[in-house]
Amino acid sequence: MATLKERLDAELKDAMRAKDELKTGVLRMVKSAVKYKEVEPGAQALDDAGVIQVMMTLVKQRRDSAEQFAQGGRADLAEKENKEIAVIQSFLPQQLSAAELSDAVKKAIGEAKASGPKDMGAVMKILSGPLKGKAEGKAISEEVKNQLAKLGS
Repeated sequence: MATLKERLDAELKDAMRAKDELKTGVLRMVKSAVKYKEVEPGAQALDDAGVIQVMMTLVKQRRDSAEQFAQGGRADLAEKENKEIAVIQSFLPQQLSAAELSDAVKKAIGEAKASGPKDMGAVMKILSGPLKGKAEGKAISEEVKNQLAKLGS
């Protein structure tokens, strides 16, 4: 099985051959971000988990940008950001559905014996490892917050 970096290289070549400007641009950006992370002081070559982490950061940045563009009335730029997100997400592991995320949060709340919103940190600590790369931190924290609010009331 090819590593994620090898897959990125192969897909970039294919996108360049197909003259797919969007995909070519996005993959170059991803490769650049990975390379940048690797040359930071004290960093070493990234494994697949490290590359996924970089890609999750890029998706988060694109989401924030799309939201800003939409609020600013620039639907064209927001749409471009969303297309970039779709390309990046095609390389990420399958994201959890809302129901799967909800089940994972319920299980973690049980493990942490959480009784209200003040226990959010303990629940997040339990979830951070197993859900890494499978769900965005923002989605996880919102689900935890919602379920703990129901317990606290």
